[in-house]
Amino acid sequence: MKQITLKGIEDFSRDILPEDHGDPYYFRNQLTDPQRFRPLKKEEIEILIKNNNFAENWDQVLVTNQFDPDLIKNCEFWGLIRIGDLTPGFLEADDLRLPVGLYNSAILSCDFGDHVAVRNVSQISHYVVGERCLLFDIDELLVTANAKFGNGVLKEGESEDERIWIELANENGKRAILPFAGILPADAYLWSRNRADKLFQKKLIGLTDQLIDKRPGHYGNIGSHSVIRNSRLIHNVNFGSHCLVTGANRLYNLTILSNEHEPTEIREGVELINGIVGYGNHILYGVKAINFITGRNVNLKYGARFLHTFLGDNSTVSCCEVLNNLLYPFHEQHHNNSFLIATTVQGQANIAAGATIGSNHNSRAPDGEIFAERGFWPGLCSNFKHNSYFGPFALLAKGNYYSELNVKLPFALVSPGDKSNEINIYPGYWFKHNMYALARNSWKFKKRDKRVVKEQPIETDYLAPDTVEAMFKGIALLKQAINQAAEKEMEVSEIISRQREIDSELRVTLNDFVYHGTAKVMKPAQGLHLYYQMIEYYGGLAIYQILTRQQITSVKALKDYLNNNLEPFFRDWENLGGQLAPKEEIQKLKEEIKSDKIDSWDKVHQRYHEWWQVYPALKESHAIHSLLNLYKISIEDLTLEKVRQILQTVQEVAETLSNNAFKSREKDYTNPFRKMTYENDQEMEAVLGKIEDNTFLIEQREEVNQLKDQIQNLLTHLSD
Repeated sequence: MKQITLKGIEDFSRDILPEDHGDPYYFRNQLTDPQRFRPLKKEEIEILIKNNNFAENWDQVLVTNQFDPDLIKNCEFWGLIRIGDLTPGFLEADDLRLPVGLYNSAILSCDFGDHVAVRNVSQISHYVVGERCLLFDIDELLVTANAKFGNGVLKEGESEDERIWIELANENGKRAILPFAGILPADAYLWSRNRADKLFQKKLIGLTDQLIDKRPGHYGNIGSHSVIRNSRLIHNVNFGSHCLVTGANRLYNLTILSNEHEPTEIREGVELINGIVGYGNHILYGVKAINFITGRNVNLKYGARFLHTFLGDNSTVSCCEVLNNLLYPFHEQHHNNSFLIATTVQGQANIAAGATIGSNHNSRAPDGEIFAERGFWPGLCSNFKHNSYFGPFALLAKGNYYSELNVKLPFALVSPGDKSNEINIYPGYWFKHNMYALARNSWKFKKRDKRVVKEQPIETDYLAPDTVEAMFKGIALLKQAINQAAEKEMEVSEIISRQREIDSELRVTLNDFVYHGTAKVMKPAQGLHLYYQMIEYYGGLAIYQILTRQQITSVKALKDYLNNNLEPFFRDWENLGGQLAPKEEIQKLKEEIKSDKIDSWDKVHQRYHEWWQVYPALKESHAIHSLLNLYKISIEDLTLEKVRQILQTVQEVAETLSNNAFKSREKDYTNPFRKMTYENDQEMEAVLGKIEDNTFLIEQREEVNQLKDQIQNLLTHLSD
């Protein structure tokens, strides 16, 4: 604790902006209109004194013309106080009613908007409070001279060691970033990677430093229609409008983003220190968060311990320990006994109960990390050794994984092998046995995206450039491993035609998936076939969509369109905070930042949106070229027979995927061990609902039937 000092009472109301910085109310006047206030009338002062109010100087208490002095009782006023319209009435919010006015509060250098209700605030200092705010039963609501409101900047006279850093992705702090209001997961990813590029890192610090005025003396802001009640210590916090805070223990050095359409709630027992809270957040019931950032529509609940972590949009974390992570949008982690430490998880993930990710390291220092592409699903009570990598949509079964893993096959089920340094890997498992979850997740993500403003674009389709490129690499890996096991060279077509024979007779292993161990591949030829089939489906859908959208009825017109309209084809893509972008374009962005051609975070974000505008066309181009590369043909090689084959394949795969989704859900209704807790089928249906009433399955079946009908119509009318 700092030493307690005694100073003269004449200094108590001195403003937080030093005298040598000019107008002490400069920053305050940016948040309010000083022209609307007038001095108190003599009779108003008499009423205020009669109502047991005290002012250091009544000349410094200013009001508007709509002012009723009887609505202020038992208050102390220090420094310049400006009070908006006060007329009889009451405010009601969150089941609390309070009469308009200021009661039983000590107020130091504050402005109040119209028709506020302030009661039992032991001290509020250096805040500008918006209209119709309700402040009730608060111990301390203070702003100090060098308040940064959660932003990782320095004020005049501060040294570098006073910066607040968010130490993402690695516990040693060497991937740390600076927080700022408006930061996106894409920014955090670019910053936390590229660590060897010193100039790039320096430029990002510069972009952040220019966001905030370095002069001291900024006032805090409590946005209009906000409620702060039954809370203890609130220091250096900016509140957006329509924000609700109730029962908070401690809020320190924060920006809480909130507005009418995306209000943020902070409820009982919460302690938040050094952070940026995104729009539309719900932070509830005992959460402890330090040095953190949350995106839009985020839920932090039920005692979560949350440190040095960025949690992307549309995510939920509750009851668990989450330290030193960069977590992309649609991250789910709900269980009290799971923890996640030192990871970059690229979204659409679900961390199961008992999953211990970060419990051990590969050296004597806490410098390990795990990188997981989107769709990471570790199973119940699974644990992993740092460092490990997981490709797209890795599904890991319950178990102890004693060695570092490098799971490069996408859509795979991984399970522990018979030996401690061996794993089993089932490529394409999602497509065959878990299609309901895979397809429903993409559907669910779109339904649950509650963001009003979508600053961070997000790709939610499981078939996209990142996953398709991973499947191409998977085909090459499996082909090589199968040929090695068979001791002969086979092309992909031969492997597919001999699928049952190969899968039943060959032991296929991959040696570079487990440190000092092996990965035994389950049904390798089937996995290769599934990858091949899904790339066919991905490219075939693009052909179908072009034919439908452009109303093309001949193969010649299709080829003319493809030759004249396809965007450039990029093979290398990167998941940038949830949106996919070509690595080539990302490299250009980095070079433009280093050369100062892009000199603000706003311009960086504008570039993201420019990419997103052309992304559908780039994705379509990627799908077409992926199909051509798979078939090893060019656009000119497309014939009527080939296009008809492509469209028929789309029909067949769509039907198969729909059936697989139904079957994977149907198991919940037919498995006798699932049924044994119900008295009869009627009770099971009462609890689970009927499978034929499943909204997702109904919508999917309707889409597949419509797709098949439209393709059949195309096939009927398509000519050379």
